[in-house]
Amino acid sequence: MTGPLLEPEQQDLLNLVRAYAVNEAAPRAAEAERAGAFPRDLFDQLARMDFMGLPVAAEYGGSAQPGTVVLRVIEELSRAFLTVGLGLSVHNLATWAVEQYASEEVRKEVVPRLAAGEWLGAYSLSEPGSGSDAAALVTRARRDGTDYVIDGTKAWVTGAGEADCYVVMCRTGEDKVRGISALLVPADTAGLSFPAGERKMGLQSSPTGQLVLEDARVPARYLLGQEGGGFTIAMSALDGGRLGVAAGAVGLAQAALDASVRYAREREQFGQPIGQFQGLAFMLADMATGIESARALMLQAAQRRDHGLAFGQLAAMAKLCATDIAMQVTTDAVQVFGGNGYTTDYPVERWFREAKVLQIVEGTNQIQRVVISRALLQAP
Repeated sequence: MTGPLLEPEQQDLLNLVRAYAVNEAAPRAAEAERAGAFPRDLFDQLARMDFMGLPVAAEYGGSAQPGTVVLRVIEELSRAFLTVGLGLSVHNLATWAVEQYASEEVRKEVVPRLAAGEWLGAYSLSEPGSGSDAAALVTRARRDGTDYVIDGTKAWVTGAGEADCYVVMCRTGEDKVRGISALLVPADTAGLSFPAGERKMGLQSSPTGQLVLEDARVPARYLLGQEGGGFTIAMSALDGGRLGVAAGAVGLAQAALDASVRYAREREQFGQPIGQFQGLAFMLADMATGIESARALMLQAAQRRDHGLAFGQLAAMAKLCATDIAMQVTTDAVQVFGGNGYTTDYPVERWFREAKVLQIVEGTNQIQRVVISRALLQAP
């Protein structure tokens, strides 16, 4: 993996996660996908290595690592097992929302548990009737004394039924945007249930499902930010989440390229390795170039975020670029493998199926183009 040079301790960290990814995560991926089994024990291992709180401030038990390092960790994990890489990205997103917007009392209570991996965090914005139009959500929270009581159904939640807490966007007022608030909902909240998960074409080991809230009572102190400020939190979280998806896409594409290069060196036709044929060799060159460009854009956006600069437009570009490239690279990888690539004996068909969803989550790539074009047209 290429990218900006790291400090020695950061390189040591990346070497550690690479060894874990290769030796622990990668060997589990194929069977977990076939069985549709969520690998919680792999996240527990990450927790024991202090990887669940990488971006969290030291005062809450984290490592305070910059985004450029965190994304490279997600990339390495996704290269081995996408469920683990994206799972960590979603956990980071939920943790960020609590660390940034909870009261100090709740920060001290919850963030150390998230940073230690005792709690796995998840994030819930979409609903059955609101996806790209996020402000159309109808799940409602009403104040009742020292609690909020929540009713509604959230959808497309990564980690549904497996996470230990959920950052839930719900309606507390009538204004489409300013009537949305964010609440932290522990998984053991009475009135919270999890229907059977979605049946998907890929990422079978990563649970995706609904949260059904029926008179679910949450302490009012679990409000994140101000009442009515949830939409701003959601949009800010998505900027960071898009970088996490970009990192997952780069890792997945890199895995497909690595496998394609190995296969092109070993597979022979017409008396020579197929990589010696220019048509296929040029395909590999294009795959590698696309991955490098996506990685550079992702890390540039992360660097701006680390320095407190505006990065939303670049985050949208990175998500758009990386996921489109991942789809193209995995498609080409199946082609490199030929008939073998269409069988489940090789991982490229799984990576192909997994790549598709990355063009949809954290805002479809059509929405990314809306974000980018609006920023261009509104610039002075």
